[in-house]
Amino acid sequence: MADATTRQRTLDGAATISGRGLFTGEPVTATLRPADPDTGYVFVRTDLPGAKPIPGRVEYVVAKPRHTALQRGEASVETTEHCLSGLVGMGVDNAIIELDATELPSGDGSATPFVEAIAAAGVVKQNQPRRPIIVTEPITVRDGDAMIAAMPTAGEGMDLLYDLDYGSDAPIGRQIHAYTLETETYRSRIAPARTFAMRHEAEDMRKKGLFEHVSLKDVLVIGDSGPIDNAYRFEDEPVRHKLLDLIGDLALVGRPIKGRILASKSGHALNQRLARALLEMDRGANGRHHRLPAPAMDIRQILRLLPHRYPMVLVDRVLEMEGDRRAVGVKNVSVNEPFFQGHYPGAPIMPGVLIVEAMSQLSGLMLSQKLERTGKVAVLLSLDGVKLRRPVVPGDQLVMESECIRATGRFGDVRCRAYVAGKLVAEAQVRFMMVDAEQD
Repeated sequence: MADATTRQRTLDGAATISGRGLFTGEPVTATLRPADPDTGYVFVRTDLPGAKPIPGRVEYVVAKPRHTALQRGEASVETTEHCLSGLVGMGVDNAIIELDATELPSGDGSATPFVEAIAAAGVVKQNQPRRPIIVTEPITVRDGDAMIAAMPTAGEGMDLLYDLDYGSDAPIGRQIHAYTLETETYRSRIAPARTFAMRHEAEDMRKKGLFEHVSLKDVLVIGDSGPIDNAYRFEDEPVRHKLLDLIGDLALVGRPIKGRILASKSGHALNQRLARALLEMDRGANGRHHRLPAPAMDIRQILRLLPHRYPMVLVDRVLEMEGDRRAVGVKNVSVNEPFFQGHYPGAPIMPGVLIVEAMSQLSGLMLSQKLERTGKVAVLLSLDGVKLRRPVVPGDQLVMESECIRATGRFGDVRCRAYVAGKLVAEAQVRFMMVDAEQD
């Protein structure tokens, strides 16, 4: 039997919520029921006899604006994020969610209706252990100036930080909120935060025939002077709702997450992309580039072999070293890198020449492993086939691979590649000459 603190949990009874869907306006009753261990979250359309259950997994996501929808065959379910967020926030790992219409009830636009129903039903521990997805290395996804990243954490659960910034002309000022997922604080700090829209967005949606069943007192519409015919529950209610949505969207990985999540301007589509990337990492879909073994060479050993010093040391760790034939190393790209001050202040990108330099430094470490080259430094002679395929930005981890093509006591030809999150960002063929360390 698993330890009580790490066991999976499900509902102790049925939890029922009724209302109308936010987008469809259809009346709907949703009933959350207990489920066996390792079930996860499963949606069942009771109004569609014979329809297959829809797992609450990112594999079943279909693109819809401003909310998260799932589909399997002819059956679909919409606006799942508030329900899933409430389940995660209340520590429920396994649940069957039955509903008799397409869209889950919106209530007041928050997760509180689901949270209160779950609390009334109760939550019980099960005999199987939780199997969290553990973030072992940085993962970053972007869309324009929107970004969301997952980082390793020393904590035992999920830490989140959201940076909401619509610009200086928006009626909402910049809001940043950090939060560590925990049941009691979720219920009071995150669940009550309501979905919101700017006045012009609400007016546009009204013209399209949406939200005709709700009034300004039922939803949070923000004008130039703040909420219209309404009031904030928190001074930073919008960013808290963004965290609520983020927790619900990341529930689509199907398991708890141990890691730190950083988001800026991220919406449902980008949240879902991170969920997919987390699953790819967990499955090892990109091989060794998603698994960090014990280092073959730490920074102290690197500094004993490289003549470079701050700010030009561009290898933080060597993961694998197969003699002078092959090496794998990493460079953790921090926003504190000195080159970001001028390249470029508004859109920091690691200079391509420094990516090539980092690959070359790893290659020099590899070539120095041969006894006859001990005490020598690899000096770059020429570059061929240099290709920079993707930008490298703060928060990325550059995973570099060097393979020796041929080498003598004085020269070395090396093929280099660099990856971020398993995707090729740069490659080059580099020729070196080995010179004495004290030589100019």
